[in-house]
Amino acid sequence: MAGDHGFPTLLQTVLDCPDARALAEFYRELLGLSYRPGDEPPGPGEPDPQGQDWLVLRDPVGQRRLAFQQVASLPPPTWPDGPRPQMLHLDLTVPSAEELDRQHERATQLGARMLHDRSDDPQEPLRVYADPAGHPFCLFVAG
Repeated sequence: MAGDHGFPTLLQTVLDCPDARALAEFYRELLGLSYRPGDEPPGPGEPDPQGQDWLVLRDPVGQRRLAFQQVASLPPPTWPDGPRPQMLHLDLTVPSAEELDRQHERATQLGARMLHDRSDDPQEPLRVYADPAGHPFCLFVAG
């Protein structure tokens, strides 16, 4: 329960984005998450009021993990070069270099764009991507 030990509880990470449904779908597929009840995509041709505002993804045990807030515009970070820093990024881990390669294929097929490749690092193989809205995220083998 929030505040049980005198501290706030982190509920979820929220990403601003110009298309909440598209970004939620990207992370739902990439991470195997599911929508909070009521946030599921509507049927074909039906309006999507939730997708125009705020969506939440949960893990298999029902914990909120990511939320997506639609904004009118969002200049993407220019990291590692340029005037706009990344400000926040997600760290995603895999158990092996082989799994890093497999997840690289999945991420790029889903629409991620690789920003930096350090997959040959013997200590911590790592790749940095931009999601479809431009938010950076790392995929690496945790040591």
